[in-house]
Amino acid sequence: MTNGSVRRRATRVLASVNGDGRHGLALLALVAIVLLSGFAGRAGIDLLAYQRDAIGAGELWRLLSGHWVHFDPHHALLNALGLALLWMLFARDLRPAHWLLVVGASIAAIDAGLWWLDPDVGWYVGASGWLHGVLAAGAWVHLRRGDADRWLLVALLVAKLLMEQRAPLPFSGDMPVIVEAHLYGALGGLAAAICLPPRREPL
Repeated sequence: MTNGSVRRRATRVLASVNGDGRHGLALLALVAIVLLSGFAGRAGIDLLAYQRDAIGAGELWRLLSGHWVHFDPHHALLNALGLALLWMLFARDLRPAHWLLVVGASIAAIDAGLWWLDPDVGWYVGASGWLHGVLAAGAWVHLRRGDADRWLLVALLVAKLLMEQRAPLPFSGDMPVIVEAHLYGALGGLAAAICLPPRREPL
């Protein structure tokens, strides 16, 4: 196999997972950030986690940083894998700037929901909440566009949200999971996606 054919095959594979060109570098950078956050340690978590008392005392950066720092490397790996999968499914469905709005809306919905609706939640870390927002947004775009996988995506999202309200999912292990954040994140991502036009052309 020649170098040219290897490059062409690699380009096709990257394109098929929405990771071609500079967008592949963006995916690698985001995955690296999520993975590295799993090594923040106790001091990093204490500084960056969503902590209700600390936020009430004025440490407002936690409303953002808490959604990026992770409990441990296993927690970070699960979310990094989720991010890569969602990127493969949905990256081309909205413009990059619109995906930022989806993530921002998901984070805002989680913060608002935990603060006003779940005051007993004093501590939270991880990207899983806004990843559910990305999943909800992607499922909505596919549903609105009439894609073949639209009902499967909707069913998976609804089933997961309902199931984890009853019991933690098996792959969470001993890690504490704030399932309310998943619901709020999904609602925030869906609300943003409803207001945004889908993108049909490649990135």
